[in-house]
Amino acid sequence: MTADSAGSLPETWRRLNFEQRVAAVGALLLIVSTFGPFSFVEAAIVLTAVGVLALLRQRADRKRFHLPFGDGTVIFAAGIWSALLIVVRLFDRPLGQSVLALACAAILAGAGARERTKRPADDLPPPPEDALTERLTGRESASEPPPSPGGDCGNGGNVPPPRGGYR
Repeated sequence: MTADSAGSLPETWRRLNFEQRVAAVGALLLIVSTFGPFSFVEAAIVLTAVGVLALLRQRADRKRFHLPFGDGTVIFAAGIWSALLIVVRLFDRPLGQSVLALACAAILAGAGARERTKRPADDLPPPPEDALTERLTGRESASEPPPSPGGDCGNGGNVPPPRGGYR
């Protein structure tokens, strides 16, 4: 583990925002709701919930990766997918357990919808602080040459051609 990783569960919990915490609780409750008769449907629900928990852990560890529609949309889709799987098994399980599972899927979908409204769909992590500082101060790093203002006129692009032109 790196010094920047969350390391322990309490540290991971502290690094999550409110919507992410609700999604984590919803995913854990969804796993608990699958206890009892177990089939491939329940395995798919557990796999979906573990995927959400893994996503949240990676975000708490500040890992840099991009999801096409953002974290909120992925969590919302996981909640809807779980609800559809629960509906498929609605009559094969006790009604109370199915209602509990549907409520857990609704919690997960609701947390994803709130996360989606809070963050834009293109939720790339913010740039490193040194790049942000350069952007705010207008200074460029020493490793990059300044861009040429008028293109390359055969003289390096930094000196304008003489008024009479080249002879």
